[in-house]
Amino acid sequence: MSEEKLRQKLEAHKTAGKQLPKVVIPVHLSGQSCDMKAISELGGKYGFRVIEDATHAIGGSYRNEPVGNCRYSDITVFSFHPVKIITAGEGGMALTNNSGLFKQMAMMRTHGITKNSKYMTIKSDAPWHYEQLELGFNYRMTDIHAALGLSQMERLDEFVEKRNELAQNYEEALEYLPVKRQVVPGDTYSARHLYVIRTPQEQHRKLFDILRNEDIGVSLHYTPVHLQPFYRKLGFQEGNFPEAESHGKEAISLPLYPELTDDKQNRVIATLKKFIECESQ
Repeated sequence: MSEEKLRQKLEAHKTAGKQLPKVVIPVHLSGQSCDMKAISELGGKYGFRVIEDATHAIGGSYRNEPVGNCRYSDITVFSFHPVKIITAGEGGMALTNNSGLFKQMAMMRTHGITKNSKYMTIKSDAPWHYEQLELGFNYRMTDIHAALGLSQMERLDEFVEKRNELAQNYEEALEYLPVKRQVVPGDTYSARHLYVIRTPQEQHRKLFDILRNEDIGVSLHYTPVHLQPFYRKLGFQEGNFPEAESHGKEAISLPLYPELTDDKQNRVIATLKKFIECESQ
């Protein structure tokens, strides 16, 4: 998320008397933190709350502090989906420093039920007594999933360090090639969930197919959300978010995972270089 574009959008809406957002959700795409200090300051000025989507960024840092400490947000959300940096098999985790939000989330994950006497409306000394204060959900993680997640947490730093080593290999190999790469600011340490390059739109599908035909597991992360059918029904259309739309026509995620060997990564790089050399002739 560009904090400068966000600032312009907020100011334009305020000047026009349009409704301002109640919540802004910055996404730490590919593992790199957004400029959370700037976004938090905009939240204070324009009256919105901030939820960090850090599903790609566990193990990363921003301004020398870990992503997820909620210094500049109300809530940070992580994912433990099987393709993420660490996994519990599925599920995720929400973090907050706000005691009120903690209380509400803790109850909502368990059918809106509390066993904490200080929150109850009817006092009882019965050991079985509980109260349902909200209509909540069943969002509790199983002990088996939690055990897997805890074992993965012990290797988090190792995983992220290896991802950064592999990303640096790509950086050095692709430095002088005509492809765009994600720039990591000096005040962030990316978790490197993905390594994304962007190619000219007229070459995008051709390169994607060539890499796939060489059994190189590339993918597109992501097609623009606002152009999905659900959001089109809400009135979103082409042109609303031009950068997201360009990204969806140019982006290719190269293989990046801790078990990626030098030989396999070199084959990815060689295939990419060969394609670019052929296209430039």
